[in-house]
Amino acid sequence: MSTQNPTAVRVYLARVRSALADLPESEVEEILEDVRPHLAEMEAELGDSPKVDALIERLGSPESYAAELRASGGYPPRPADAGDKTTLLKAKTGIGGARFAFWGLVFSMGGFALFGFAAAVWLRVEPLLGLLFVAPVLAISVVYVVRRGVGPIAELPEVVKLRETVTSFQANRNGNGMTYFRSLKPAWWILCAAVLVVFGLLLVLRDTEAVLLLPLMLLAAVAVVWAGPKLKGDRRLLWLAVPVSAFVIGSMVGGAGAAVDLIAKRSYGGDSYNGYPTSYSDTYGNSQLMYGSRSVDNIYAFDAEGKPLTEIFLYDEEGRPLSTTRYACERSSGEKRKVGDDNRYPRPRLERGVQDNDGNLNGYNGNRSYCQERTDVPFSAAIPKGAPVPPSSSAPPAPSSSAAPPSNSAQPTR
Repeated sequence: MSTQNPTAVRVYLARVRSALADLPESEVEEILEDVRPHLAEMEAELGDSPKVDALIERLGSPESYAAELRASGGYPPRPADAGDKTTLLKAKTGIGGARFAFWGLVFSMGGFALFGFAAAVWLRVEPLLGLLFVAPVLAISVVYVVRRGVGPIAELPEVVKLRETVTSFQANRNGNGMTYFRSLKPAWWILCAAVLVVFGLLLVLRDTEAVLLLPLMLLAAVAVVWAGPKLKGDRRLLWLAVPVSAFVIGSMVGGAGAAVDLIAKRSYGGDSYNGYPTSYSDTYGNSQLMYGSRSVDNIYAFDAEGKPLTEIFLYDEEGRPLSTTRYACERSSGEKRKVGDDNRYPRPRLERGVQDNDGNLNGYNGNRSYCQERTDVPFSAAIPKGAPVPPSSSAPPAPSSSAAPPSNSAQPTR
């Protein structure tokens, strides 16, 4: 390749070799053999007779690229007395854009991890709306690296210091261990894609509105599998791969935490409490009542004459309210949504289905969801005639001082 390399590639490799001159010659040759295929691919992408500036736009300066090769190979940083061409940038003006692009990537990485964690913990789409505040910062950073390349960013003082710290850290660690983890990079990008797809499907199962988000998850999965292996040849792809990786890490940590919490709740809720309905978790992870091994979604009470009672408040023998999650209809989407927790029964019944443009319910032309709240009692109760009825003149027992009902409670009414 030494006789057929384009002039720009030869110049770039010569500067990389110069930046690695303190290393043994055999190891320098081994490093350069690894990067030559990537430069050859870049030559084909850049067209005939590419300029050195085009390579620097893709990879950064040869000196910064050499420093990254040192870090990835576990070699010590370049000695301070060897000279540092990166100081030339410090005399230049207009590094504000490069600094914004770098810290924009850092900010986006944190935002993607945070909102991915929140969405996985609650398995809801709403936390992902926070990405709308992160996206503009990332978009501006991407525009900068596409137009100006990563060269100015690689020469920022904070980036140089970070690179030196990473190189020093790797030099003090087992080189074989770092080599092993670097060999896992292809598997990491495949894992990222799988997590994105599975997470998107879980969100759709949890909330049908998330079906609009699923194509974005699939697109991100394809993008990260495509961009991940190309990072060594084009550092600009970091602005795609790093935020996606942060999102995947955040969602995996959040999902693991949610799974542990759900298992703990189910394990605790499986025990009975003196024959009373016990607190359990429903399919949404919210509080639920159990009677024996069956869940109780609603409670209906009747008087001695078989008339249904409304606005009753339930407590156990110690005065603790038997509260569960209250749901209502989301008018705009026809979905069920949580509106609070209380111990007031009976609850409205939520009838859900589909309707067509003429308002016909549950027909084969139904194209949108509907939800209706009904307060009628769905059955009648036959009270046994021999059931004992307390005298009407008897007063109910006074509540104990330690089990006072909340101020918003009321006595059962007929």
